[in-house]
Amino acid sequence: MNIQEPHAESWTAASNKVRQFYERLPYPAPLASLDEHRALYRDPNRRRALFHRIWPTEQFGGHQEILVAGCGTSQAARYALREPHARVTAIDISETSLRHTGDLQRKYSLDNLELHQLPLESIKDLGRSFDLIVCTGVLHHLPEPDVGLRALREALSRKGAMHLMVYATYGRAGIYMLQEYCRMLRIGTNASDLLELASLLEALPRDHPVANLLTRADDFRQADALADALLHPQDRAYSVPEVYAWFQRCGMSFGRWVEQAPYLPQCGAMAAASQSDRLSALPEPAQHAAAELFRGTMTQHRIIAYRTDSVRRRQAIRFTGNEWRDYIPIRLPWTLCLREGLPPGSSAVLVNRAHQHRDLALPIGTDEERLLLQMDGHRTLGEIAHPGEMSSSESSALEFFQRLWQYDQIVFDASTPPTADA
Repeated sequence: MNIQEPHAESWTAASNKVRQFYERLPYPAPLASLDEHRALYRDPNRRRALFHRIWPTEQFGGHQEILVAGCGTSQAARYALREPHARVTAIDISETSLRHTGDLQRKYSLDNLELHQLPLESIKDLGRSFDLIVCTGVLHHLPEPDVGLRALREALSRKGAMHLMVYATYGRAGIYMLQEYCRMLRIGTNASDLLELASLLEALPRDHPVANLLTRADDFRQADALADALLHPQDRAYSVPEVYAWFQRCGMSFGRWVEQAPYLPQCGAMAAASQSDRLSALPEPAQHAAAELFRGTMTQHRIIAYRTDSVRRRQAIRFTGNEWRDYIPIRLPWTLCLREGLPPGSSAVLVNRAHQHRDLALPIGTDEERLLLQMDGHRTLGEIAHPGEMSSSESSALEFFQRLWQYDQIVFDASTPPTADA
C-alpha cells in the first residue's frame, strides 16, 4: 500500500481533532472479509441498477475514475471490488482507516485501488478529475463544509456525478441533546466512559427523542459507532432547504434523493393526507422540505448531485410525451415482493428494504403484478404496456410505471438503445 503523506500546513486544529478521533476509534468497524459483498456483485443487474440510478440517460459502462472521499475502513475497497474496470482513488485523514482498507486491498488483490492520506479540502493536490465522487458521512464533520464541497466540485468532471450523504436535522434532535449531555459531564472516549455511555442509553426514558432511533439502529450497540454518534468532536446537520441552498452556493445541482419515496408527497401516508393536493402543487424543493417535516425522523440525506455546468442530461426521467416508451425498467435487487398478510384487493405488496418508513410499502393488484413480472431488464415500457399484453388501459399502465419509480422499486435505462450490431 502506498499512502501519500499530507502536507503539514494543510491540517487545521479542527481537522486534527477529527483525525485523532478516527485514529483512536476508526469507523465504521473494520471488516475482515468482503466475501458477502462480492457475492452481491455477481448479480449483473445490481451494478446496472446502481449505474442508472445516477446516470439514467447514459449507456452502462464500467471504465470510470471514482474518488471515495473520506473512505473510512472499507468503503473504497468495496467500490474497487464492485467496479473491477474502474480506477478507484481513496482519500482519508486517518492512517488507521487507510491501513484497514489496505489490508482488504491486499487480501482481494485490488490493483485498481490507490490510497492517499489527504484531507478532503486538499483534493486538488491529486491533480485528477473524476467521473464519480462518493462522499458519505464526511462533509458534515468538516470545519467548513462549503470549502469541502467546492473542493470536490473542482475535482468532478463536467460529465460526472456525486453521491453524498449528510446528516439530517430533525431526526437527529435526540442525538444532539445527548451530545450536549456528554459535553456537560465531560464524557470521553476511553473504555470505561463508553461502557457508562452504553448503560446511560438503557436508562433513558422511553419517550426520549432518541428512543425511536435506538430501536432502529444497530450502531448504538457498538462502541465505535456509539462514539461516532454521541462523542464526535464536530458535526452539523442539514434540513432539506439547507441542502438546496448549500448546493446553490457551491455550484452544484440537485439530481435526486438516492431513496426518493420518503421525500415525495405522492408516496405513502402523505398521499392519503387531506393536504395532498396542496402538497403536489408546491415546487419540488418545497415538496421535499414538507415531506421532511411530515416524517420528522429522517437522520440523514443521501443525494445524487451534479455540477451546475454538467454536460450530461442528468436526471431526465419524465412521464409526459412519448419518451417514456423507450425507457427500460430495471428492478432493484434489494426490493421484495410479499404475498402474505395482504390488504384487501391486493395480489402482492412491494417493499424496498432501504426504506425506513413502513408506510412506503406498495400494494399492487393482479394487472399491475402482470406488468411487473414482464420487467426483465430488456423490454421497454412501450413493449410492456402493449394493449395485447394486459386488460387495463395504457394510461393505467403508465400511472403504475411512474408509481414504481417514485416508490424506488425500479430505475430506468433511458439511454439510446444500442443497434443490433453494436
